[in-house]
Amino acid sequence: MGMRGLAAVGAVTLGLTLVGTTASAADEVDPRIGLSSGITDAASASSNMELLANLPKPDGFFNPSSLGSLSFANSDPAFKDNYAFVGNFHGFTVYDISDPAAPELRASFVCPGGQGDLSVYGNLLFMSVEENRGRIDCGTATPNAQTRFRGVRIFDISDLDNIVQLPGVQTCAGSHTHSLLVPPGDNPESIFIYNSGTASIRSAAELAGCNGNSSLSDPTTTNFAIQVIEVPVAEPEDARVVTQARIFSVCGDNSCIDDYADGSLNGLPGNGPQPLYPEESGRAPGGQNQTQASRCHDITLYPEIGLGAGACQGWGLLLDISDPANPKRIDAVVDYNFAYWHSATFNNDGTKVIFTDEWGGGTGARCRPQDPINWGANALFDIVETPEGKKMEFASYYKLPVTQTIQENCVAHNGSLIPVPGRDIMVQAWYQGGTSVFDFTDTKNPTEIAFFDRGPNSASSLITGGFWSTYWYNGNIYGSEITRGFDTFALTESGHMSANEIAAASEIQFDEINVQGQARYDHAPSFNVVKAFRDQAARAGDLTGKALDEVDKHIAQAEKLAAGNAADRAVKAQLDNAAKKSGLPSDSNLVSALTALAG
Repeated sequence: MGMRGLAAVGAVTLGLTLVGTTASAADEVDPRIGLSSGITDAASASSNMELLANLPKPDGFFNPSSLGSLSFANSDPAFKDNYAFVGNFHGFTVYDISDPAAPELRASFVCPGGQGDLSVYGNLLFMSVEENRGRIDCGTATPNAQTRFRGVRIFDISDLDNIVQLPGVQTCAGSHTHSLLVPPGDNPESIFIYNSGTASIRSAAELAGCNGNSSLSDPTTTNFAIQVIEVPVAEPEDARVVTQARIFSVCGDNSCIDDYADGSLNGLPGNGPQPLYPEESGRAPGGQNQTQASRCHDITLYPEIGLGAGACQGWGLLLDISDPANPKRIDAVVDYNFAYWHSATFNNDGTKVIFTDEWGGGTGARCRPQDPINWGANALFDIVETPEGKKMEFASYYKLPVTQTIQENCVAHNGSLIPVPGRDIMVQAWYQGGTSVFDFTDTKNPTEIAFFDRGPNSASSLITGGFWSTYWYNGNIYGSEITRGFDTFALTESGHMSANEIAAASEIQFDEINVQGQARYDHAPSFNVVKAFRDQAARAGDLTGKALDEVDKHIAQAEKLAAGNAADRAVKAQLDNAAKKSGLPSDSNLVSALTALAG
């Protein structure tokens, strides 16, 4: 969710390379290799997904003399109703996506400050501001200590023709990213923002209460905490920081705040260059630097299951967020192949979590042939129950399975789940590596099933660009492209995903989505869900021959009867017959879906 100027880590030569194979047959050349360059006319390649539209950034949101300028980079979007709100280092834009094939610019709002990551709730929009150029009044003139804004901006978006800026919340280290926590239930009185500030800490003279002390024993420092902001829904102008959550305490919670004589109050340790994994571990050799955790980059919050996942410099954290104002760390993991833990995504059941490694800070070419396949990748963990509570167990890595050129910044970045019933599928941005859709139902064997990629911005030099985020929302994929604007996509039927699975996924409709405030989805009984599970059973070889024919016959008859408003008992009889003739166990996905639809 952000670019950081981290130095490249290249001291270890592992002799591992990315393999240029994908869902294409092994003897075919991946079509992403050798794409011609250009800002507006680069060649593209895709598999099992279709580009529907691209809207270039509007005037005022790019520098004509420096198209790759990060001061005008598109950043993270949020979604509400039929609108996509796209962050930009210079403000934000709003697109009408009622017709994903023909999106329209609806509004724009200039408000510099970077990085502009957004979230929405009701009529409120929140924006992260980190850079020193941000002003309280959203102006473009250089601010001073009295006019500077660094923190979380708040806007009233009830009227898109008259967007109103409300008082925001200033924070000591600004806001690189933030995550919105909406407590479960209807109409909460307050919502919460977990703020991640990664830049320099202001002086107390500029903002009262700031303390940039890096001491491990200082209980007042703001350097080893995340900020929890409470926003009263009825009075958002009263939003304020209510907790400096010390989730980096070696104690794992706030209980040791009075016990720091040994100097261990603050920070999960950094140990410099990490050792290589032993051969018997089943993991790649490793050898990245492990940095101390004093801040988080991204925190993904999943209120329905009471868990959060923090990507925090050299560590991945599992958090208990059942008390929104007081998150507690319940587990922490390191990885010898990770340079900078960047973001996280749970599966829908909350039994798995994916962490990304933004090796190189997002501005470097990290998908070259010589780059290790497990650096700048995803690390997949299973969340397991133990006598000590929930723990994360490493399962595997996933990296974009095709090399990119030295002119393309490429590393794991932001993505979201695609709600196909019975499967764990994620769409993910890889900057100029494009976007990749992969199945991680089996966490030990993640597999790419779709992709889209363009050639580099330039054939001669690295001009920063590519997808900041690619997210699924209400039936389509939307891409925030740093340099090239806003893209819309549709998945297409393939051997990896059937038309029925896509249709079932599209039945999940949200009023709003903030990906870092992850929302649970549940499929209502439907013929699309039934047929999706039928396709999965056939693909796996669990349903074949005569049994498959019988199931298809009875499902088709049930659907025809239902469309004709036949009696419920007649439809139910056909669905029951489909379940019986399948020969599958009663707890299988297909039989369960047939039973649910039959009522």
